[in-house]
Order: sequence, then structure tokens, then C-alpha cells
Amino acid sequence: MAIKDLYHEKQLKVLKFAMNNDYFMLINSGAKRTGKTLLNNDLFLYELKRVKKLAKKDGVNKPQYILAGATLGSIWRNVLNELSNKYNIEFKFDKQNRFELFGVLVCCFGHSKINDMGRIRGMTSYGAYINEGSMAHEEVFNEIKSRCSGTGARILVDTNPDHPEHWLKVNYIDKPDAATVTFHYELDDNTFLSDRYRENIKKSTPTGMFYDRDIKGLWVSAEGVVYKDFNKDIHYVNSEKLLERKFVKYFAGVDWGYEHPGSIVVIGQDDQGCFYLLEEHAKQHEEIDYWVSVAKDIKERYGNINFYCDSARPEHVKRFRRERIHALNADKAVLSGIEEVGRLLKKEKLKIVYDKVERFRKEIFMYVWNPNTGEPVKLWDDTLDALRYAIYTQLKPMRRKG
Repeated sequence: MAIKDLYHEKQLKVLKFAMNNDYFMLINSGAKRTGKTLLNNDLFLYELKRVKKLAKKDGVNKPQYILAGATLGSIWRNVLNELSNKYNIEFKFDKQNRFELFGVLVCCFGHSKINDMGRIRGMTSYGAYINEGSMAHEEVFNEIKSRCSGTGARILVDTNPDHPEHWLKVNYIDKPDAATVTFHYELDDNTFLSDRYRENIKKSTPTGMFYDRDIKGLWVSAEGVVYKDFNKDIHYVNSEKLLERKFVKYFAGVDWGYEHPGSIVVIGQDDQGCFYLLEEHAKQHEEIDYWVSVAKDIKERYGNINFYCDSARPEHVKRFRRERIHALNADKAVLSGIEEVGRLLKKEKLKIVYDKVERFRKEIFMYVWNPNTGEPVKLWDDTLDALRYAIYTQLKPMRRKG
């Protein structure tokens, strides 16, 4: 098997550089599903063998190496499980989350929280592999970097893009030097993906920030309205249209409120895989008794469906459960949830029953990005949050990898 059968052209370019040049930090940055992590996983194995030789010259019998990810679980999913499946490597951990490979002691750490830093301090490492770099806490990232003081130490980083003022971009990617090199990946670089798959991903990725990041691999800001693909002429339907549909599942989303409106939405899924926002209940200055009444009415009409609830008010969730309403804590991931709703809108798989919503009609055009934080502005988001909780949590078991 030729090497071109194992790596696409961009990966081969990076591999050639890594094998023939010295560096301190190599950053693979860009779009999802482009093989950044796959290549870094293989370079990680190469680095361990290189480190062992360098340490032997230093008289160090068991050199240390840092393997860091957002969490220990993500290290296993993104790195170790992939290597185990590919090369049949068995990783045996000790009580300090370390394992030995090729005579090197690999120390695994999470990097997304500041309290991860305490476990890294004081050690001397012959290198590091930082997976999902943009998710790292800056101080933890810097601590890992400072620990890489062994002879010939190198740092591998892979990352998806974030906002353009992210510290990883500003301090490293935008400031390449003799010690730091960055390679940029776009979806089309991965020629091992079929043309059909790549085109389908492009067509189903929401317009704007998500497309620029996920397809083009760019570090861009979010601008304007959140749901750019919403089109009132496409996404609104009237109740009469529902008579043509065969619904196979119903579920609800709940966003608690008082000073700002609370909201419960009901979603129906038809036998064609389309989702319909069937009804909206949005009210300001209402107590939990009111929302229990609304939920019971929904339950009576639709059955014992799931209510995916905002976990910020656990006492309200418990009250629902005492009332025999099937209340579950929603997955509140903001950007991932928005992307899921946006994907359905772009694919025209999410419809809104116009005569059954009121607040949605205002929010959809007034829900905008904060240009400074890259997050949505916390205004005009009540019904849209309930919708996001419902859609994202319901589709979680079916979510694509990568």
C-alpha cells in the first residue's frame, strides 16, 4: 500500500514537514472531518519513539510526555480509541491517568478548566500533544507549553476554528515564527471523503459562521441574525397543512422565565423526518402552577411525551416530575444546539405553524449574535431557547460524529 493511500495531499504536506524539519509547535487548524486529528495521532506515535531516543542520550530511562484534551473522556474518544482500533494498541493506565508506550510515560490531562493546571505543574516533559486546542484554558495551555523543556521537546496541536480574537489564533496562529508552524485545512482537502458526502455536508451546514468554520476552516465572527437561513416563505406553514402529514413522534421544550417570558413549545416529527413547531406557549410573570397547567394540557392532547427542560430551575423540573410530567434536563449546548436547528432550517426539515406561534415571529428576526463574544445576545431568545433544547436533545442519539 502506497503512502498516498493512507494520507491525502494536505496530510502528506504536513507529514513531510514534520519528518524533515525541527519545530517547537505544529498546529493543524481548520474544518471538521479533514483528518487533522488522524494525522496528529500518527505523529504522536512518531514523537514518542523520537522522544525515547533523545531521553536515552540524556540518561533519562523513562521520559514523560503530555497528552491533553478537553477532558480525559475526549482523549480516549479522539486519540486513544482511534489508535487502538487502527494499530491494536492496548493502553494500560495507572491510578495517575498515565500509561507507558515505547518506553515513554504518557501523562494524560484535561485542559479545558483552570483546575486542570495544578496537576501539570512541576513536571518536565519531552513534548505534548494537545487535542482540541481551541477548547483549552489559556493558562493551562501555557503551563503545558512551559513544561515541555526536555531535550528536543515538540508540541502537536489540532483545533477547529473559533472566533477571530481567540487567544490561540491571536497569539500563535497569527504569529508564525521559526518555532511555530500552522497548517490550514478545508473540508475539500479531505479527498478520502466522497464528493457526494462533501456536497451534502455543504448543503446542510447553516449559512454564515457555521459554514465558514466547518467547511472553509476559517476563524470568523458571527454576524447579524442567528438563523440566517430562515425564510418566512419556506418555513412557515398553516395548520391546514398538518392534515397532509403523518406524525410519528411528539416532544416539547421548556425555557423557564418570569421577568422574561417563559416558553413551552411542542414539536412534531413526521414520517418523512421533518419537524414542525406545532404550538408555542409564551408568557411573562407566570408562576410554576401556570406552567404545570400548560404541560398537563399538552400531555392530555399528545400523550406522555418528553419535556426537555432548562436545568437552571431544578425545583421546577422536580415539580413537573411530581405532577407526573415526563421532565428531562435538556442538553443546553448553545452553539451546537443552534447549529442543529440551523441545519434543519437549511435543509427545509423544520417548519413553523404560523397561526400557532406569536413570540417566535418576533424572535426569529431579533435573535442576533454578540460581535464581541461570538455568543447570541440574551434577548429575544425565549421560544427559540425552548425550541433549541427540544431539537438538540431529541436528536442527540442520532448526532453525526465529527
